[in-house]
Amino acid sequence: MSEAQPITGTPGIARELTAFQQNILVILAEEARYGLAIKRELEEYYGTEVNHGRLYPNLDDLVEMGLVEKSELDKRTNQYALTEEGKEAVLGQLGWVFSKYVTSEERAGELHDLVDSK
Repeated sequence: MSEAQPITGTPGIARELTAFQQNILVILAEEARYGLAIKRELEEYYGTEVNHGRLYPNLDDLVEMGLVEKSELDKRTNQYALTEEGKEAVLGQLGWVFSKYVTSEERAGELHDLVDSK
C-alpha cells in the first residue's frame, strides 16, 4: 500500500468516479458497513430508493479499483471498508473541492466552522 499523500488540490482517482461512487466512499470513510447499511445511508441522502442492481455493481467496481475492501461477515453478509487508497481518493476530492471553494478568509472561516460543528 502507498503512504497517504498530502492534500494537493487535485482530485486524483476520484475524478474518474461517478458521484454515486464518491458518495459510497464518503459513507465508508465514517466506518466499515455491510451492503444494506450503505444502501440505507444512500437512500437517506438521495431521498429515494437505491436498488441492489445499482449499489452492488458500484461496490464491486470500487473493490476492483482497490478503493474498498470486501470481507465476509457471515455466509450471507459482506462488509465493505475503505482502503488506504480509498481514503486518499476521498481526501483528494475534498482537497480539490475545498481549493475551489476557499477563495477568501471568510470562506475559509465558514469551512472551519463547518468542520468544528461536527
